[in-house]
Amino acid sequence: MIRYKQQNQHLLTGEPALMHPNRRAALHQLKRINHHAANRDSYAYFNLLTSPEFLHKVESLLPEHRERLFPPTETLSMFLAQAMSSDSSCQKAVNDCAIKRLLGGLSVCSTHTGSYCLARQRLPLDMVKQLACYAGTMITANSPEAWHWRGRPVRLVDGATVSMPDTQDNQLAYPQPGSQRLGLGFPICRMVGIICLGSGALLNAATGPCKGKGSDEQSMLRALLDTLNPGDILMGDAYYATYFLLCALREKEVDGVFEQHGSRKRSTDFRKGKQLAPRDHLITLQKPKMRPDWMSQEAYDQAPDSLLVRELHTGGKTLVTTLLNPKYVTKADLKAFYRDRWNIEVDLRNIKTTLGMDLLSCRTPAMAEKEIWVYLLAYNLIRLLMAQAASLADIMPRQLSFKHTLQLWNAWRQTPIGGDGDSQLVTLFILIAQQRVGNRPGRIEPRAVKRRPKQFPLLTKPRPIAQEEVRVNGHP
Repeated sequence: MIRYKQQNQHLLTGEPALMHPNRRAALHQLKRINHHAANRDSYAYFNLLTSPEFLHKVESLLPEHRERLFPPTETLSMFLAQAMSSDSSCQKAVNDCAIKRLLGGLSVCSTHTGSYCLARQRLPLDMVKQLACYAGTMITANSPEAWHWRGRPVRLVDGATVSMPDTQDNQLAYPQPGSQRLGLGFPICRMVGIICLGSGALLNAATGPCKGKGSDEQSMLRALLDTLNPGDILMGDAYYATYFLLCALREKEVDGVFEQHGSRKRSTDFRKGKQLAPRDHLITLQKPKMRPDWMSQEAYDQAPDSLLVRELHTGGKTLVTTLLNPKYVTKADLKAFYRDRWNIEVDLRNIKTTLGMDLLSCRTPAMAEKEIWVYLLAYNLIRLLMAQAASLADIMPRQLSFKHTLQLWNAWRQTPIGGDGDSQLVTLFILIAQQRVGNRPGRIEPRAVKRRPKQFPLLTKPRPIAQEEVRVNGHP
């Protein structure tokens, strides 16, 4: 009887008898999405963009302005389109605007970029920054418990650098590395971000130069600690496993999971402390005798004299964590859990490479910082689409492709919508949920490229000097 049911399952479901398993899985997913989309609350994430709360937030951040060709909302929309487009030039943004006005029956605007560039300068940085953080907060606040780790939100932290045009103003605000000869390097901006593990949304970020006091990742993270809430778990690499950060997390009732700092790896002795398992123990850390330069004497005196943490060696790494209960979180649990830290590396790659923030185009420090936050806002808006598609398809957002979603959204916003908009919206989320990222645990790839670059010599002198030599002597 069981065999008969298995052989005739297609008669019960209406599916073809010899359907490929991948095709069958796609049909089941389509049915799930259509079932969830039939509910009036199914677009919980997508509706966040048009919710009264979000619109009120936008209106509250709008500056006083005259009705121009490029008002703040239109300017921000065009700026976001630049961040999501492979051609991120201002000329492309103005050309698109001119064509849309032409097709919409409006007066044709000039294709010169001067007015649009001035409108971008008038756009308040605080408006873009607050909208980016607000969008990330909305996504995580509406995330189901299944997207968390054992019911607890997990926040990932890491840093990255972006390059800027080599202008005098950028060099003064974001000096190039000391290893570069004067006139040959580029201004470098450091960014530290906190990203939700479950949804992939960016909650907050800090930017600054790569040189000088307060330019390290630790200092930038301290400015973001208010982003964390009691019950969160913060995960990062070896840059963050310091005594005073662990104390700050304990004060906020936040747990931490980090790789052991390099300066302590040699001094780790698993024979000391309370043994929990092989190469897994509880140990009491003592407050450093020397006060760090960034820390006030009052804050140093208020810091606890000791701190109980857990150290363990697993997966070729030594981890330090405040998750002390070995029955609640085993050594194997932490090994599998810490692998998820790699997601923030992929997220930063999506921001820098897929969106194109790796090389900024703005030529002043103020506009460069604004450009960074526009990229971060664009990243969160794409993450919102992914969260909506994952919610409808009953899957995790991390299973979806960021680049695939970005490509679909670019095609969607450039195509006039006609007919049943709700039906087309469901189809958009179905298309987003079709492509899944590969699950390749333990994947190892060399950090090297196979394709050789073109055989141009390196520029080893300032460009004006090299140009004058070519003018006098010709090309070598």
